[in-house]
Amino acid sequence: MSAIRVLLVDDQRLIRSGFRALLDLEDDIEVVAEASDGQEGLELVRRHLPDVALIDIQMPVLDGIEATRQIAADPALAGVHVVILTNYGMDEYVLDALRAGAAGFLVKDILPEDLLHSVRVAARGDALLAPSITRKLIHRFVAQPLPGTPAAAGTGLTELTGREREAVALAAQGLSNDEIADHMVISPLTAKTHINRAMTKLRVRDRAQLVVLAYESGLVTPRRT
Repeated sequence: MSAIRVLLVDDQRLIRSGFRALLDLEDDIEVVAEASDGQEGLELVRRHLPDVALIDIQMPVLDGIEATRQIAADPALAGVHVVILTNYGMDEYVLDALRAGAAGFLVKDILPEDLLHSVRVAARGDALLAPSITRKLIHRFVAQPLPGTPAAAGTGLTELTGREREAVALAAQGLSNDEIADHMVISPLTAKTHINRAMTKLRVRDRAQLVVLAYESGLVTPRRT
């Protein structure tokens, strides 16, 4: 199988060097390029078409959110999965980046083994939301629901089958395809099919955006604690 192609975009050379040193040790992962700002990163994404782009959320010239938005808007880059890097785990920009098309988030002090796992998860197209970030994301929806609903929510939800809605609701709770399959008593392949069809009908790029839409549309209501 081909190696997972990764692009590193961060204005801190030490962060890039540390991540590259870890990733380059793996036989199934290849760092294809590095960039020190969002604009350079965007240009390198278009040139190299990586499977995963690890992009810092705050950078000079072009920040990570706008770089992500431009990547997500370009059909030629549909195969690029953006993972946002942040120092704080959950900050004011998290929801904006998810809406822009990020597949998930990683904190920069992530453990080496978790970094490698995360790159592999992102490469296969799964949402990448650390449990701590997911909890805070849900709590934010509880405390202050965001105004407005994505255009797809108004029409797409009515097109979902009952099983698709159930699968989306479980995905919004952070369950993997295998866990969704166990809960629904179906095969993992069928669970993946339900999720993929739902993403197509709702016109979302990936599972991370599916989670946001599930809460914003009211399909899932977070439990207040």
